[in-house]
Amino acid sequence: MEGTGSSWRPPRSCEDYWGEWKHCRGLRHAFHHYYAHGELPECGRWREDYEACRAWERDRSPAAQEALCKSERTRVMEKQKYAPVWKLRKSPPSDWYLPLDHDKSN
Repeated sequence: MEGTGSSWRPPRSCEDYWGEWKHCRGLRHAFHHYYAHGELPECGRWREDYEACRAWERDRSPAAQEALCKSERTRVMEKQKYAPVWKLRKSPPSDWYLPLDHDKSN
């Protein structure tokens, strides 16, 4: 937990969780997700996060606070598990200023 008491705020507003849930349930998003990943998206976590956020706003519930923190940590870890497609360069190639060989066949 980041903190306790009234100084802690949810990582996102409750409306953001609701909007993400509505977007996730949309036909266009479902079609795109199925096309890209071969399975339908799981939208339940957005709804659970919305309900936990409302519970925290209503009661300042420590359980809701912990659920939101855990869910956000999980979401960040999922984004970090994929390696980048290309290697990032430290500097440009040594011959970057030379003209490209468009006429040259591969």
